[in-house]
Amino acid sequence: MPGLQERVEGDLREAIRSGDTLRRDVLRLLRSALTYARIAKGRPLTDEEALDVLRREVKQREESIAAFRQGGREELAQKEERERAILLAYLPRQMSREEIVEVARRVIQETGARGPADKGKVMGRLMPQVRGMADGATVSAIVSALLEGKTP
Repeated sequence: MPGLQERVEGDLREAIRSGDTLRRDVLRLLRSALTYARIAKGRPLTDEEALDVLRREVKQREESIAAFRQGGREELAQKEERERAILLAYLPRQMSREEIVEVARRVIQETGARGPADKGKVMGRLMPQVRGMADGATVSAIVSALLEGKTP
């Protein structure tokens, strides 16, 4: 299975051939961000580092969408949403809220966590298991709710 960077290169060539200008432009920006990250590291990126670059690009689009909507620029927000959708296709499948709750409950049981004071212990074991498949803020909120005895 090709890595993220190889997939982006292949899809970029295909977008150029097919005349899909939005996809072409988004993939060129992603390739550029990956190249800058590689230069900054001074070595080729690992798959995890490449995914971190991709996540930053997605987050940047989400922030732009919010800013454009707040400024009443709906047409620009929609363009950013289309770009975000293209980028999201390269992220690993995201876990559903129910899947996160299930894994969090298992880790809480394994660690013997009893309350909010044990959150660090739970998060330390849980995050490596869900990295790249779940947003850290969402995981944190779910763990907090579970440790406080609330429904997540």
